[in-house]
Amino acid sequence: MFDFGPFFDNFDQILEGFWATVRLAAAAAVLSLILGTVLASFRVAPIRVLRTFGTVYVNILRNTPLTLVLLMCSLGLNDVLALKFSDTSSVTYYWWAVLGLSGYTAAFVCESLRAGINTVPLGQAEAARSIGLTFTQSLRMIILPQAFRAVVAPLGSVYIAMIKNTTVAAAASYAETALVMKTLLDQPSFTSGALPLFIGVAVGFMILTLPTGFFFGWLHKRMAVAR
Repeated sequence: MFDFGPFFDNFDQILEGFWATVRLAAAAAVLSLILGTVLASFRVAPIRVLRTFGTVYVNILRNTPLTLVLLMCSLGLNDVLALKFSDTSSVTYYWWAVLGLSGYTAAFVCESLRAGINTVPLGQAEAARSIGLTFTQSLRMIILPQAFRAVVAPLGSVYIAMIKNTTVAAAASYAETALVMKTLLDQPSFTSGALPLFIGVAVGFMILTLPTGFFFGWLHKRMAVAR
């Protein structure tokens, strides 16, 4: 029989872990969208150096484990190079986790957005050039708005994956849900309460990811581009 006592006795800690996950995912979502948009612009830019930079960045990050990226941030940049965001270690580890997760997710945002750019008819870019718009102007006013509308659903999948990827943020010494769960499981009182904890954490992540999926599904239908 399941013992739910330890789970409810430590419910405040579990909620605190999920709140840490929400803060991490929200900040990483915004930063990865900005960085991913910049990278997608680089990948379709007429300047070869920018295209090369974007391609190299995306290929490296997409083929590097997220755990390794976060370890590089926490151990390499934070511990070895002594780069700090704050004198408070928890704040510093939070921002390293945000930057590591954002940089990793941005590679996937970039590829989704680049696929959306490829759906925009070539004639629209040519028309923009014919009326004197620069590459940056045509990208900002004509191409990117259509590209975003075309890739709402893929971006939703990327962000759902990102929320689940927060479980490896412990590699950057950030105390989110997975680290809180591990800490609780190390306690002797959780010998018979491990399964309720697993179920509770799984339900918690479903509470985070299912509304995200529904929102992007609704947004996709609302912003669908008629072809």
